[in-house]
Amino acid sequence: MYVLSLNCGSSSLKYKLFDADTRAVVLSGLAEKIKLPDSAISQKYPDGHKVERTVPMRDHGEALSEVMKLLREASIDTNEIKGVGHRVLLGGAELTASCEITDDVVRKIQEYAEIAPLHNPPALAGINTALQMMPNAKQVAVFDTAFHQTMPEHVFRYAVPEAWYTQLKVRKYGYHGTSHLYVSKRAAVMLGKPASECNLITVHLGSGASVAAIKNGKCFDTSMGFTPITGLVMGTRPGNLDTSAVLYAMDKLGLTSAQATTHLNKESGLLGMCSFSDLRDVEGNMATNDKCRMALEKQILSVRQTIGAYMATLDGNVDAIVFTAGGGENDAYMRERCLENLEPMGIKLDSAKNDAAVGRKNVSEAEISAPDSRIKLFMIATNEELVILEDTLAIMNGTYNPDHLKMDYSFAK
Repeated sequence: MYVLSLNCGSSSLKYKLFDADTRAVVLSGLAEKIKLPDSAISQKYPDGHKVERTVPMRDHGEALSEVMKLLREASIDTNEIKGVGHRVLLGGAELTASCEITDDVVRKIQEYAEIAPLHNPPALAGINTALQMMPNAKQVAVFDTAFHQTMPEHVFRYAVPEAWYTQLKVRKYGYHGTSHLYVSKRAAVMLGKPASECNLITVHLGSGASVAAIKNGKCFDTSMGFTPITGLVMGTRPGNLDTSAVLYAMDKLGLTSAQATTHLNKESGLLGMCSFSDLRDVEGNMATNDKCRMALEKQILSVRQTIGAYMATLDGNVDAIVFTAGGGENDAYMRERCLENLEPMGIKLDSAKNDAAVGRKNVSEAEISAPDSRIKLFMIATNEELVILEDTLAIMNGTYNPDHLKMDYSFAK
């Protein structure tokens, strides 16, 4: 029996096929540049072999059709796919845990598409196509926002008119929840403590980036807000920004809300400051490019400020700081700069351990703190697909618990 995890982005579809019994990855792949003339798909096998082809994909439905073709070409009996776990960005305040997909769930995901126009519609396209192609499989939605729904009201509410909240659902939702959940569980294991007794600061540092303050195993605050735009400086998103600046730019440039959304989601952040969105390119050019140096310093500052704020949020009682995602797992320089000169706060990095902790060198987890650091420092490679798999299996088996501290996750042992 197989379980398929699907992650539909605005122009991409990532997938992993799992053996439901062993939880081993059977195949994985990526369809990218969907809707563009040069759309392509690749599939990776456990031995490292990869099949790549350029193929027209006008929408996510056609992309999933190509995925199914590749699976069959790899001798996978697609009738044996009994569960499909869909990563959905925004479930809002109503869909607060993973759940089986019903007509009502689809309607709610569609309602929140107004808030997440770049992410929820592709997820819905994947869901609708999967329902047609795999009608006998249990379809499950796993929400990026679910982990953060334990935030207290005074944390998730904005100081805006009441009607904005009650009628428009304007509040902090938070994102990257499956990643923060996974690494928080692994950090608890590395600390040798129950997750319910751990206070953590988790730093998801990828093209999209966020930080979470985790108190007694549950999210207390997180840097992303109503949408994924705010918080840290990111690859193409600005992070914290005075809303008046957005209104001013819209007025002066005659921008529609859709155009402003594009500017903020796809043309800001590192890209807006130095013309590079990938952290590797920014660092690679900073020796000769002043804009790259400035952009990197801006991003580092945003991470440091958020870590400092969350130290205060957790009353200084922090067991560990965890770095994850592309930059957090692979960029030792970035980790070092984000933690630089924080010894008075009980944070002391071991440079040698930090330099050795590189995900692309097959290091999945490592402690990178000095022996005399009061707060432990970890690099933990995230595994959002494993969360999707285990939530899907639990819903299929009737063992799912919406309280993640009571869920029997294999990676929490």
